[in-house]
Amino acid sequence: MKELSVRTSQREEMIDITHLVRDFAKEAGITDGICHVFVPHTTCGILINENADPDVTRDILDALRVLAPATANYRHVEGNSPAHIKSSLVGCSKTLMLANGRLCLGTWQGIFLCEFDGPRHRKVWLQVVG
Repeated sequence: MKELSVRTSQREEMIDITHLVRDFAKEAGITDGICHVFVPHTTCGILINENADPDVTRDILDALRVLAPATANYRHVEGNSPAHIKSSLVGCSKTLMLANGRLCLGTWQGIFLCEFDGPRHRKVWLQVVG
């Protein structure tokens, strides 16, 4: 297992970590298998989506703000209930296939750390099995 440290700089943002995951998968030396990406946090998530057009990430964050608005009748008193909800919707992990020593991603796909309660230092745990 490898632990990455990612520093976020905004309250909400999507950080492309594809290159970090790709490098780890390559270093693992596994030809065929899986690579699991996990965040041990309750206010961020891992998402796979388009990484070519930055408007896509902005649209995703905008849509999540509609689903979990900043102000609502939340019971959790810490003020970050929307972040917990967004994290639940996005999920805290993704599993990707490895073939011929490479991550199997579509042409336009990237792996994103989604920050919903930043700025913070985030951990990303990576594990390759094969």
